[in-house]
Amino acid sequence: MSLMSKLLMSTVVATVTLSANAQPDNKLLVKYVKRSVVKNPQVKVNGVTVLESKTDKRLPGWTILLTTMDLEYQKKEIHAPEMMFVKDGLITGHLVNLKTGNDYRDEIKPSVPQSYYDDAHLLFGNKDAEHKILIFSDPQCPFCQEIVPEIFKVSKENPAKIAVYYYHLPLLRIHPVSDVLTRVMHVAQHEGRTDVVEKIYSLKIDPRETDMTKILAAVKSHTGYSVTAAQVDAEEVKAAMQADEMASSKMMVTGTPTIYIDGEWDKMRNGYKTLIK
Repeated sequence: MSLMSKLLMSTVVATVTLSANAQPDNKLLVKYVKRSVVKNPQVKVNGVTVLESKTDKRLPGWTILLTTMDLEYQKKEIHAPEMMFVKDGLITGHLVNLKTGNDYRDEIKPSVPQSYYDDAHLLFGNKDAEHKILIFSDPQCPFCQEIVPEIFKVSKENPAKIAVYYYHLPLLRIHPVSDVLTRVMHVAQHEGRTDVVEKIYSLKIDPRETDMTKILAAVKSHTGYSVTAAQVDAEEVKAAMQADEMASSKMMVTGTPTIYIDGEWDKMRNGYKTLIK
């Protein structure tokens, strides 16, 4: 059972009556989370932060709240994303289309804050490019290996047209090796070795490997790039990884690759093809 499952202990949220306002009072949101979302009595709910309030033409009359639940579990602070749908004094965490069976919770993502398009995350293309593609990815993810290098290629060939902003999201339960690999990628990018970032997507390595010496040797053999354990273990590198993880949480990213084009979620992950004729 995942940590999130331990915290919530429920995947279905009951509808709860709130005030008639489109955006309920924060105290009412906290009460709703305590009663209907967080089912584990060991978890303390300290607050709810509304990151964005938006509407969707498919859901007339509903306001969608994209929030972070500020929790405390076993003396650790956890900021867990949560989506809420509000209408006429009612609130729920799930709205399902009866015809299609689709849960709109899986159809909606936050808009990308402008601050996410910073120089530190610009990987390929010009920062004043016509289009901005933002990617959350794990280099060991098979879907990422299929799609992300192609986006890199398109951006390199059309730098004035497409800029790629890259955020690391290693899926450590599936690919423990990505812990070290993503840190190597971060160091390489900030040394101007964006070619190394790209080449690591084709690196063949045991996804369960955790021996740093073996991983760094495999990287050097495959890419020609040499990096030390001290560089990879530097506090600023670890802080950057944590910042990327926090960014993914705020964007409610649950899988890789998650791709945004000009601030909007590209669910099918192929929107980049329409940018180049």
